[in-house]
Formats: sequence, C-alpha cells, structure tokens
Amino acid sequence: MTQTMTKGLQFARRYPLVILIVLTGVLGGTLVLAGASVPARWVVTVACLGVAVRLTVGMIQELRSGTYGVDLLAIVAIGATAWVGQYWACLVICLMVAGGAALEDYAHGRAGRSLSALLDNAPHEVGRITADGQVERVPVDLVQIGDRIQVRPGEMVGVDGTLEVGNATLDESSLTGESMPVLRRPGEQLMAGSVNGPTAVAMRATALAADSQYQRILTLVRNAQSSRAPFVSLADRVAVPFTIVSLAIAGLAWALSGDPVRFAQVLVVATPCPLIIAAPVAFMAGTSRAAKLGIIVRDSGSLEQLARVRTAAFDKTGTLTSGTPAVTAVHPADGIAADRLIALAASVEQMSTHPIATSLTADALGRGLSLESATGAREVPAAGIAAVVSGHQVLVGTRSFAWAGRTAPEPTDRAAVTRVFVSCDGQPTGVIELADLVRPEARATLAELRQLNVGRTLMLTGDGRGPPEPGEPPLFGDREPAHQNPPPQKCNAPAGKITNPGK
Repeated sequence: MTQTMTKGLQFARRYPLVILIVLTGVLGGTLVLAGASVPARWVVTVACLGVAVRLTVGMIQELRSGTYGVDLLAIVAIGATAWVGQYWACLVICLMVAGGAALEDYAHGRAGRSLSALLDNAPHEVGRITADGQVERVPVDLVQIGDRIQVRPGEMVGVDGTLEVGNATLDESSLTGESMPVLRRPGEQLMAGSVNGPTAVAMRATALAADSQYQRILTLVRNAQSSRAPFVSLADRVAVPFTIVSLAIAGLAWALSGDPVRFAQVLVVATPCPLIIAAPVAFMAGTSRAAKLGIIVRDSGSLEQLARVRTAAFDKTGTLTSGTPAVTAVHPADGIAADRLIALAASVEQMSTHPIATSLTADALGRGLSLESATGAREVPAAGIAAVVSGHQVLVGTRSFAWAGRTAPEPTDRAAVTRVFVSCDGQPTGVIELADLVRPEARATLAELRQLNVGRTLMLTGDGRGPPEPGEPPLFGDREPAHQNPPPQKCNAPAGKITNPGK
C-alpha cells in the first residue's frame, strides 16, 4: 500500500496537469449529478482555461527556441469550446493534450532507462600500471596509447590493446555475438567491451577509449535515445499550414451556418491528438522493448523503415542459435562407453564455473548420470581442469592440456564445434564435441518473416569447414564403440555409479 502511494505521489509531482484535469472531471461530474450544472460548468471551464494558459506559456518558450508545433490549434480549440459552453469537450481536449505529453514522457523515460542499462555497463576506469610496477585506478578517458593496463578477473576491458602477459579467456559476446569464450595469447588483440576470464592479465593500449569499437556501439545507443522518427515529426513539419487551413475551415463553417458551435466543433475534430500521442508512444515503446531484448535501434527512422524491408541478414551466434554450448557428439576411446566418458568429464567439470563446464555437467544430469566426487581440483586458465575422481587422475580441457605427449587420433570433421579432450590416468579417454544449437523458434521466425513479405534471408557467420590436416588420422572412435580391445578396467565406471534410465 505504501509503495502504491509513493508511486502515486511521484506521478502527481511529475504530471500535475493530468492530475488537475482528472480531479476537475471528477468534481464537475459530482456537481452535475447533484443538480448543480452551472457551478460544474464554471469549475471545468476555469480549469481548462488554466491549462490553456499553461500550454500558451510552453508554446511561447518553444517559439523562442526556434521550434513550433500544433499547440496553437489545441489552444484555440480549448478556448473556442469554453466560449460556446461545450465545457466537457473542452475538458476532453485538455486531457488528450496533457495526457499525450505525459504518455510520451513516460514512454521516453522507459526507453531511456532500458537503453541506459546498456550504457551503465561501460567501463569507467581501468588499472594503469605505472613505471614502478604499481597499479593505479584512473578514468578510462585518461588512458593514452602505449599505457600498460592490468585487467582483473571478471573485469571488462576498457580500451583496445595488445595482450602482453598471460593467456586471457575472454567473453566477447557483447561485441561479436560469439557465446563461447575466446582464448587470446600474448601478442593478440584485446577489444574494449570484452570481459576477462578468471585470470588477471596485462595489456598495452593501442587506441584511446573514444576510438574503441565498444565506444562506437555506445554512441549508437545514445543516438537512439535522442532520435525521432520522420513520421513522429510530421505534425511539427506541417504545423503552420495545418493550423491555418483548420482555422479557415472552422471560420467558413461558422460563416455558413451562423452558429459559433460549428467553429469549435471543426477545431475539436482538427486537433491531431492521434498523431501527437500515438506515433511518439508507439516508437518509444518499440525502442524500449527492443532495448530489453538487447536490440539497439540506431535511430527511430530505421525502426520506421522496417515496414519496407524485403531482405533480412542474421547473425548466427545468439540470434539463430541459442548462444550457449551443448553436447552434440561423444567420441570415446575403445572400451569406454559414451556415458562413462561424459560422467568422467562432468565429475571434474562440476568444480568449474566455465560455460563449457556448465554445459557438460547439465548434459550428464540430463542423461540421468550420477556424478562422482572430485578432489584436488586444479584449473589452468585457458587450458582445462584436473581432479581426482575415485582415485583416478582425470584431465579435461584442450588437447595440449589433457593429451600432452599423446598421439591418440581425434575427429577430423572441421565443423564449427568446440572439442573437449578427456584423459584418465594419463591415457586419452575420448573427445566431447559441443556446439551452439539452432534456437527452437528460429524456423518459425523465418517462416513468419516470409509471410511479412521478407522474401530473402541471409546468415552472416565466420564459421567454416576446412579440409583435414595432412596426415591426420581418422575419427577417434564411434559414438558407441565396440569393445574388442578394452583398456584396463581402472577407468571404467564403478558399479552403481552410472545410471541411465533411457537404456
């Protein structure tokens, strides 16, 4: 109850004209029901004239700043209806004008808050490494080309630069849409706006903060906040001729009929409240909704152009796909069941917060597998994780980490997948492939676009399928391998540990 009252008071302070008009209508209606029509007329008329004075002051201020709109027509319509005694029509015009302004302001505020949420994540300061090796926090705008920067674990990179110390695992999804973490080694480029992984790294700035790609994205967001669609500004562009023509028609109607009420009626009809209210609110609501979904509309004019779109180009990752990795194939070594390989990997990966670790753990649980306890977990950034599972040393990660010094073959398929290598007690145990799967609603979305006359759809992706490397061995193994030459039983599943109701 208190929260509702607080919101009501905030609304009243922000939109006093709307509250005044509503209260006037309630009071006037109460007087009419009580049989006091004359007092009701005076109450409503005086309130409406007060609103007209307020609108006149605002119109004069706009004229002084070099802008003009259709306020004059609304003001004349309020005065005319009050003059001829149509005080309820006068009140309706006041409500439409004041309510329309309040709706536009409210919608603009919501859109601004949604877009500002995207801006709030921008880096404001960075850790600059001084000549004596100390780290000082400075505003990102003070960073100069050549400065050495420390990027802490989980921190957003503030400027474009080159990685100098350490391997970095970066989340670049806000820039490229790529959902999988990207490994960067010393000498490679780091982009502002990417988020560092679990290890602190050092980089050297190669560009000013204002020149980074991320800042250009933020500039687009700021432009979207202040833009107006061409249709929204239509009323302002035709305000002067529209007002002159409306007044001329209203005067002609009065002259022909001899009734001043006709003059007021024409002005009431001519007041373009739907154009004043509906168009800005629709565009602001559309921009706000898009911002909540992570869609940045460059300007409102672009939003208006969507009705004429006939070709649509989609990014793949996170747009047509889910944006999160999922297990797509399992290649165990001979004698190792696919479920055993998944269980081993997930038992170790449950100790990590890496996105791939989360996907492997979820896949194992989805198969109905029981995970074993892992001890002595040791995670190597950008490489993998090692732990002891039921007394066996299990390594999960890149080939160089898990299969160091081993010559076991791996799959040759060059599809856009991420491979996780698993070893148990120093022996290669298998390969698990993960990929970003197509979103369930993607097909229906493309079909709906075709119904909206978008006849051509394209997909933009950097994925490719290359030929196998020379001399590379064949596939590691089948999904469900034969058991002709089983390895020692020490890495097989302990009794009762693996359960899969589906088999």
